[in-house]
Amino acid sequence: MKKATRLLRFEDAWLPNLAAWAYMLGAYVGGFAAILADALWLNAAGVLLLAHGMVIAAYFIHECAHDSLFRLPINNHRFGELLLWICGASYSDYEAIRMKHVRHHLDRADIVSFDFRTRLPHYPKLLKTIQVLEWFYIPALEIMMHALVVILPFMKESRRYLRRRVVTVLVLRIAFFAALASIAPKVLLLYPLAYMIFLTVMRFMDVHQHTYDVHETLDFSREAQVKQYDRAFESRNTYSNLISEKYPWLNLLVLNFAYHNVHHDQQIQPWYRLPGLHAKLYGEDRTQVLVFSDLARSYHRYRVGRVLNGDPADLDVKRDGGRTFIGVDGVSFLTAH
Repeated sequence: MKKATRLLRFEDAWLPNLAAWAYMLGAYVGGFAAILADALWLNAAGVLLLAHGMVIAAYFIHECAHDSLFRLPINNHRFGELLLWICGASYSDYEAIRMKHVRHHLDRADIVSFDFRTRLPHYPKLLKTIQVLEWFYIPALEIMMHALVVILPFMKESRRYLRRRVVTVLVLRIAFFAALASIAPKVLLLYPLAYMIFLTVMRFMDVHQHTYDVHETLDFSREAQVKQYDRAFESRNTYSNLISEKYPWLNLLVLNFAYHNVHHDQQIQPWYRLPGLHAKLYGEDRTQVLVFSDLARSYHRYRVGRVLNGDPADLDVKRDGGRTFIGVDGVSFLTAH
């Protein structure tokens, strides 16, 4: 036990992480078992369990990117690679995902290598298709972003090194789902449904956490243009979108990712400490806190308009509680482009 504890970065990390990992694996494996079952109610429960298992796995990748799980970076790297398979995002390598997220924190901006906002208007039929699907709450833009992880290595020279990985992952995942479909063909419907719920949860958490500028500089070294963004800018343009303030345990549904300001203030702190640190640092100050019900309205109202939107920095999103805060799509840390 002592040796195992020394693997982790923090001495108090064993119990919360063990509990969360047990739940994550149980939800993922149990979810697959349930969607393969005959009973429809089990299928429905399995879809939700599978989706939530992937959500928790994704936020543990975020923990790995900050080296806040294990004492040695190599162990965070290995665990992050494993979790990418659970999230269905293993087409990207973990290091590329980590570097994109590090740039997000260092540059205090949304750093991408491919800004779809400037290109989609040149393809009106594709844009219209995405907008129609988004109207029906199908996360078409997020699906496109994940598809680009597969496509870009064959289009951009800077991503060429990922070609073998993409082909290998494609072959293995096709074989995996072919095997599952031979047991129960409905897995080909229920897994994509679970995956779209997973993408929707991840996007809901992402779209309102910043009013950052987007820079297409991920494939290059840091440029002078981001030096204008200082620590004060980061604080003003970062928001905590708590699922509930009255019942803080509900924020565990997203591994406390909603405590986003305190995460940006103290990036190395692990997920289970964030509620306490949030209360200690900010107390009754709710300047940077947005309310779930207001954000849910905004998410619904602007689900089509958000596709090409980019909120300006220092936008006064609190003037009406965030109800007209459109937010930005396509900034997930899981897509390393």
